[in-house]
Amino acid sequence: MHTLDLVILFSTLAFIVIYGYYHSRGSKNVSDFLKGGNEARWWTVGLSVMATQASAITFLSTPGQAFHSGMGFVQFYIGVPIAMVVICMVFLPIYHRLKVYTAYEYLETRFDLKTRTLTALLFLVQRGLAAGITIFAPSIVLSAVLGWDLFTLNILIGILVIIYTVSGGTKAVSVTQKQQMAIIFTGMFVAFFLILKYLPEGITFTKALDIAGASGKMEVLDFSFDFENRYTIWSGLIGGTFLALSYFGTDQSQVQRYLSAKSLKQSQMGLIFNGLLKVPMQFFILLVGVMVFVFYQYHPSPLNFNPVSTQVIENSAYQDEYRELQEELNQLQLKKAEKSTAFVKLSIPAEANIAKAELNQLQQEESVLREEASVLIKQADESIETNDKDYVFIHFILNHLPIGLIGLLLAVILSAAMSSTASELNSLASTTVIDLYKRNVKTEKSEKHYLNASRIFTLIWGIIAIIIACTANLFDNLIQLVNIIGSIFYGNVLGIFLLAFFIKYVKSNATFIAAIITQVIVVIGWWNDWMPYLWLNLFGCALVMGIATILQIGTKK
Repeated sequence: MHTLDLVILFSTLAFIVIYGYYHSRGSKNVSDFLKGGNEARWWTVGLSVMATQASAITFLSTPGQAFHSGMGFVQFYIGVPIAMVVICMVFLPIYHRLKVYTAYEYLETRFDLKTRTLTALLFLVQRGLAAGITIFAPSIVLSAVLGWDLFTLNILIGILVIIYTVSGGTKAVSVTQKQQMAIIFTGMFVAFFLILKYLPEGITFTKALDIAGASGKMEVLDFSFDFENRYTIWSGLIGGTFLALSYFGTDQSQVQRYLSAKSLKQSQMGLIFNGLLKVPMQFFILLVGVMVFVFYQYHPSPLNFNPVSTQVIENSAYQDEYRELQEELNQLQLKKAEKSTAFVKLSIPAEANIAKAELNQLQQEESVLREEASVLIKQADESIETNDKDYVFIHFILNHLPIGLIGLLLAVILSAAMSSTASELNSLASTTVIDLYKRNVKTEKSEKHYLNASRIFTLIWGIIAIIIACTANLFDNLIQLVNIIGSIFYGNVLGIFLLAFFIKYVKSNATFIAAIITQVIVVIGWWNDWMPYLWLNLFGCALVMGIATILQIGTKK
């Protein structure tokens, strides 16, 4: 890696840490630390909410998802605008009226302490795991492609985040996220336009879309009722809406972002801003991945984008077989380049359809070659993860971007990791202090005591996140892993809140017992693959509400 790239990378990260520390130091009480003194305006709230969700996983995994599977993943986010409207109308007025620090405080006023504590613990478990993954995601990829030590990267990212999050709390998270989002959008737009520039002469953006469409990458909406299909318009509208309601409405990492606003109206405007921008943002990031796919129709690509896989196979007894497959891929890609160029020049529909079918056939042949390569890699070393979705975009960055921009794009990835992790540590600390520690302390303590406790728990959760990152394993696709973890818990938590909001007949004991039963059933359902994970949100929500209602009817209390 060139010295200039390293300078840009570390200068960017240092600026974020110093800026966050300088502009948020001096919190005088718990309100300052956990709610930023309620000074945030709507645009800060909107960007902060967006940055919290848009972790490094988004910018590493999403382009790779589009490279392999196309634009269909955008359906996952279709429910977000719907959820934003519901949260603004139902959740937010209640939170602001009660002046809560956390979402779970409300549950004690509606039910009791044990229900509040259980819900807070469910949040701490799933968000604690997610915090470790948001550190692990960029670390595992950067470690593989740069040759840096994985544990060092985990610790480096974790410590940088801890420094300004411990010093400034919510305000530090919010003020740095605006800078981080600016860096992120700049880097992604630069990458997008450079990809278009690198395409052969005559291959315009429109023609690039035609080439992607010929290979099935532009199938954005799927209206089929195939329940086993993970991403359809229906799973997005129903499962995605329930996931977004749970995440943005009950997850403290998000609730804390908009509770820091100056007023209820500012919170609502911030969430609507996020709802309007979220789908276009994800569409654009997926489109970057599709353009990377088109780029590799004209440029050589490895059989597997994970450099560790290549290194392992090159030092094994299967290296000759692997090289033969790579040569077959190279020849196949030359044919694809020739066919792609010919395809976009055709104007007669019948001829275009024939060429499209030929491109599809070549794409299938490429998929077979990549699958055969994965088998060889597994034979060489069973511990190597052959799924390379998370490495596609970083491979393009390191091998095809000019010096200087590589550092900027790496800064984008690490900035996103720091942004999301900072929000998570801040929310984990606030939930621990407000819902567990302060609520169960028998003697009265000073504001300074709870302020110091907030900083200590931020540090503790930061250390826990680093430990989880250091012991994590690569999954099928990191962006899916985070959403799967959320879906296991979110439906249950959302159901508890909906019971609290709308079904006044159901009391605390029925809700508490139903929540425990539901969580066990949902975990069993996920483990045995009863349904695509997005539907777990609706399943968990409906299950806890149904069980609680039945239990309440069956008791006289």
